[in-house]
Amino acid sequence: MNKINYQKELDKVILQIQKDGITPTLLLHVCCAPCSSYCLEYLSEYFNIVVFYYNPNISHKEEYEFRLSEEKRLINEMNFKNPVQIIESRYDPNEFFDVAKGLEKEPEGGKRCLECFKLRLNESCKKAHEISADYITTTLTISPLKNAQALNEIGSEYAKKYGVSWLFSDFKKREGYKRSITLSKEYNLYRQNYCGCIFSKQQAQLSENEYNKDKKR
Repeated sequence: MNKINYQKELDKVILQIQKDGITPTLLLHVCCAPCSSYCLEYLSEYFNIVVFYYNPNISHKEEYEFRLSEEKRLINEMNFKNPVQIIESRYDPNEFFDVAKGLEKEPEGGKRCLECFKLRLNESCKKAHEISADYITTTLTISPLKNAQALNEIGSEYAKKYGVSWLFSDFKKREGYKRSITLSKEYNLYRQNYCGCIFSKQQAQLSENEYNKDKKR
């Protein structure tokens, strides 16, 4: 089975949009401001964007609210060709803990993460249907640590369920991740060292401790 080049799939959609001379609405599920920076810069050239902030995986509430405030600040400070607005969803961490039950010891990128993707992308596709968005996608594919194939397969499945067009993407391509780092520095964005959940935070702490031990040797 040939591996899909999701950037080329995105290129095709953008080329058609340009040919048609239209500006469709895109619901963009956002995980944090740093990851969204490049995605917003890139996609706002072609879409009217509705940022959807739904991340019940984030622990704790203070962390959730700070990441949300950074996202709002970024949107206010960046200049866009087309309008960008934000919708904040509910914050109920129990929704995440319910799907993560029994998977607490899974490594990062394992089954627990897949269930988390399903939770967030299902809700995002549902919201895209509610607001009659033309397309939906997620900033999660910009991370070198996230499985773009799994994200696109899950997202396209839920998009089909709700009758919305999934915008295939792999935002780390064409140095998108590097650009997000540059933009994060430019806007002085808070860059966390873990995905969001308490389990990823614990793993990040363990990795940091091991790194510090090695430095002392």
